[in-house]
Amino acid sequence: MPTYAPSPVTFVRGRGTELWDTEGRRYLDFLCGLGVTSLGHAHPAVAEAVATQARTLEHVSNLFCTEVGVEVARTLDRLLGGGGQVFFTNSGAEANECALKLARKWGGRGRHVVVSAYGSFHGRTLATLHATGQPAKHEAFQPLPEGFRHVAWCDLAALEAAVDPTVSAVLLEPVQGEGGVNPATPEYFQGVRRLCDERGLLLVVDEVQTGLGRTGAWFGFEHYGIRPDVVTLAKALGNGMPIGACWARAEVAGAFQPGDHGTTYGGQPLAAAAARATLASMEAEDAPARAAAAGERLASGLRALPGVRSVRGVGLLLAAELAGGQARAVTAAALARGLVVNAVTATAVRLAPPLLVADDELDEGLAILASALAP
Repeated sequence: MPTYAPSPVTFVRGRGTELWDTEGRRYLDFLCGLGVTSLGHAHPAVAEAVATQARTLEHVSNLFCTEVGVEVARTLDRLLGGGGQVFFTNSGAEANECALKLARKWGGRGRHVVVSAYGSFHGRTLATLHATGQPAKHEAFQPLPEGFRHVAWCDLAALEAAVDPTVSAVLLEPVQGEGGVNPATPEYFQGVRRLCDERGLLLVVDEVQTGLGRTGAWFGFEHYGIRPDVVTLAKALGNGMPIGACWARAEVAGAFQPGDHGTTYGGQPLAAAAARATLASMEAEDAPARAAAAGERLASGLRALPGVRSVRGVGLLLAAELAGGQARAVTAAALARGLVVNAVTATAVRLAPPLLVADDELDEGLAILASALAP
């Protein structure tokens, strides 16, 4: 269906940071499928885990438990500080959908509104679309489900004014990825945490794009010195296999009862095996530290490029604001030269290379982008 513009290239093979198209041309992938292949393409440990699991057990009904799913849930709970429970999904939108339903069930009747920020992106189901703070994306699909309210990004006073007795939760990203790579501030997130505590609200943090090392910490919220009540994950969790997760503190997760929510494929063994191998490899490689160091090198290199007005972001989730403002043209020129990035806004190019990207690959990517920026 014509939901995307025609693709200028067709990729057939990948390895690490590299991609090859049908014509045999090589590219550096500095987008990672929108932050998905954080360990790079065809990572050997993940590939072997999927192949082994495919020969062992591909799927059972979610009426039954599997060992691999339990292992992944335990690992996520440990990385998130413990004391929580996990619901597995197939995508980030479904992880956020789970969080929204959990917030409504936890809040009870009459206390169902979720407040999110303008510029946010939380998914494309009808509910997560309305949670997304981009009104232009709403218009074609009205009427959308009610129960959503939007406030200015990083404006604590606006958030406080929006909270009334109908509100059950606040939903925020640590860095607005699709909104233009806009990081929050520690002061804002700490203020939101205090407000939620004072008003008895859930703080739901959408880590779909920022989670699992991309920002230089396991989770973006760690930069702000707070702990959420609910965290949603996907993208990097399976390094390409479709899997997402909604984690919640046990007392919050307990609002769900059997029959309240479900999914046929969520946490099924094939995807969970990929997640298990991905998490193990990330821990073995200390992926957050790798992302922090590589992010500093990439950000420094971007700031030195003629035509880059400013650089924003955290770790290996960066946006280069262009002096000329022609992000789409620069993105196309970069692709023609062998570099995959994307125009996250009309004036900014987003870069999100694999967390294990090598220094020489960063330097090569910067050189290609410099060529694409040249008049």
